[in-house]
Amino acid sequence: MLRSLYSGISGMKNFQTKLDVIGNNISNVNTYGFKKGRTTFSDLISQTSAGATAPTATAGGINAKQVGLGSQVASVDTIHTQGSMQTTGRTLDLAISGDGYFVVQDAAGSNFYTRSGNFYFDANRNIVTSSGMKLAGAGTIPETAQSFSIGADGSISYVDENGETQDAGQIQLAKFSNPEGLQKSGGNTFQVSGNSGPATLTNANEGGAGSINSGYLEMSNVDLSEEFTDMIVAQRGFQSNTKIITTSDEILQELVNLKR
Repeated sequence: MLRSLYSGISGMKNFQTKLDVIGNNISNVNTYGFKKGRTTFSDLISQTSAGATAPTATAGGINAKQVGLGSQVASVDTIHTQGSMQTTGRTLDLAISGDGYFVVQDAAGSNFYTRSGNFYFDANRNIVTSSGMKLAGAGTIPETAQSFSIGADGSISYVDENGETQDAGQIQLAKFSNPEGLQKSGGNTFQVSGNSGPATLTNANEGGAGSINSGYLEMSNVDLSEEFTDMIVAQRGFQSNTKIITTSDEILQELVNLKR
């Protein structure tokens, strides 16, 4: 069979993966704290029909003759660039300006990490995510509190019924030596992986961590114009590889027709 036939098949599979990633990016364009994906390709092994030879005193060198055997998906990256800020005026809406992740805990006490800062109160006045995960470091704010606030350093305070200011915890941010190594676990959260490094907890505005902005939310870092451009490129790449397959098929058909 023609090698070009299988090269075209590998290209189609790769561009389908690229379209899958682009589709997920576009579907999360309005997801708070979402970090977009990116697909990269690399070539497969090449079949060598003649090796390279070194030059001699009487003859020049000759380059190798190689035919590539297609392409493969090299990586599906998560791009952890800063998303734009949207003002909400709601105290429990928090956005990180700079590096770091909020630490949230599920019912089993396992830690997850997120850039999505749309938090809420539960019935016990704990600060939780929309899925009920508790914000680590945040204390309970009593229902009798006249008001509460969250500082840029993550400190939480409230004014009690007597008009006195009380502390209600300190939100810490998690930093990683390789944030792009974090593994997405759904629900706007990440988990530590073997290549992300362990979480290092620090206060906001300390140790290279960013600041916490109350009354703002970080939007998705998906750029629609970029995604649609990549979609066009992926679509044309997919079509070009189908042409390789159909052309190879026509050549094979001519070979079959040699026998009358």
